[in-house]
Amino acid sequence: MERLSRMHRRITGLAGWRRWAVAFVAGGTATLALPPVHAVFMLIPAAVCLLWLIDSSRSLRSAFTAGWWFGFGHFVTGLYWIGIALWIKAAQFGWLIPFAVLGLPAIFAVYTGAVAALTRLLTRSAGVARVLAFAALWTAFEWVRGWALTGFPWNLIGTAWAFSDSMIQLAAVTGVYGLSLVTMAAAAMPAVLIEPSRPARFAIAGAVILIGGIWLAGAVRVSAADDRTVAGVHLRLVQPNIAQDQKWLPERRAAHVMKQLHMSRQAPAAGNWAPTHVIWSETAVPYNLAIENELQRIIGEAVPSRGLIITGAPRTTPPDSTPYRVWNSLHALDSNGTIVATYDKAHLVPFGEYVPLRGVLKMAKITAGMADFSPGPGPQTIRLKGLPPVSPLICYEGIFPGRVITASGPRPHWLLNITNDAWYGRSAGPYQHFAAVRLRAVEEGMPLVRVANTGISAIVDSYGRVTARLDLGTAGVSDGGLPKRLATLTPYARFGDLVAGVLIILAGGSGVWFSRRSKT
Repeated sequence: MERLSRMHRRITGLAGWRRWAVAFVAGGTATLALPPVHAVFMLIPAAVCLLWLIDSSRSLRSAFTAGWWFGFGHFVTGLYWIGIALWIKAAQFGWLIPFAVLGLPAIFAVYTGAVAALTRLLTRSAGVARVLAFAALWTAFEWVRGWALTGFPWNLIGTAWAFSDSMIQLAAVTGVYGLSLVTMAAAAMPAVLIEPSRPARFAIAGAVILIGGIWLAGAVRVSAADDRTVAGVHLRLVQPNIAQDQKWLPERRAAHVMKQLHMSRQAPAAGNWAPTHVIWSETAVPYNLAIENELQRIIGEAVPSRGLIITGAPRTTPPDSTPYRVWNSLHALDSNGTIVATYDKAHLVPFGEYVPLRGVLKMAKITAGMADFSPGPGPQTIRLKGLPPVSPLICYEGIFPGRVITASGPRPHWLLNITNDAWYGRSAGPYQHFAAVRLRAVEEGMPLVRVANTGISAIVDSYGRVTARLDLGTAGVSDGGLPKRLATLTPYARFGDLVAGVLIILAGGSGVWFSRRSKT
């Protein structure tokens, strides 16, 4: 305890650049809890350090600055892979790397700065009450980040548990935000140990019991899980592992398609059923497939009997049309090469697929082509031959909690996420992306099938368990059945973020009330 007290005195006694440097390092330490490292215990020193810096802040400005530097360190280390995407076209976009790798984290750090300032403003003393208020504010601003400025709910703290099938079961009730809330509360609670009181000891014990109880309840739920798959549906995931700097080369595009056609025709491994449906990744066909009749016919020849090939491809209006429009699309083709269904991506990536304020910012988007992509109509339930109704999701559309299925119309039976994570190389980005979309399966109580050009491709059941997988940076196919969705709606599917919202209000409200009621 004496060692902890000395550490507390050192941290709270810091001033100037040393204080901000410690906050920056603490933020980077918190990133170690996220995919692919999943060192969740590192959240404890990170959150405790930030709370102690808040406790020692003499003004709201000082608290905000400590929180900002923490967030800056956290987002710089967590989102560094954005620079890899820009480096692929270094001659054109290399100059943007410092702005993206440092500028975007600087903007997101405003959220953590606000968390720190409001924690200082709304609570009068350190202790358990401040921890509760801090955890509630952290989670509330994660939710804000999920929709503000088109939304970017990437690296939510709840995804730190994606390595544990048992822990992520809480998302079926509270969604990922509820998982973030309990995680931050438990991680920050040791900050109260500098006051060796009975309430502090009870609070630590309570945090341990809470995490243990969530794990135990999740383990019980998983042990009783239904492993059944949809009869007559055998999926093949095709992961060609085509590097991004090779993907759109005119002299290589035909070879990329032929490679995937060959992979689609491969005989199944011993003991596996022949595939009925083959799935390719986002823009796996680097042509405007909707007008390439001969290419449609060629792809149709690889379609399993009475099945489909589902692939991503760009789609455009006729070249002479006004306005000229481009979509990032998903097509389903039958054995005749006929496109039987199309879905257009609705939630586009700023600067990647379109340039915000195009009239002001005179620059090209990062993806291929000169024209900005146009958004599709939004989540849809699509019926495809031989398959249960599905909700398609292209690229990062799958990271948005509560926004992966249509709000009206028939509810789908499964989620299909196609993506091209080749932009991010062998970095943390693809691991973070997979962890985020995997939680949608738990929340909605329905399986998720994910196909990525370079990985990670996987079949995930309705409990978030991975039943088939192709790792990052490998080329190959993975065959597997389509798990069944749950027979009843999960609480999250019924109420969305309402449950987490109530918990945030209860935790934050009680923290503020008890803090103002007593200084102990």
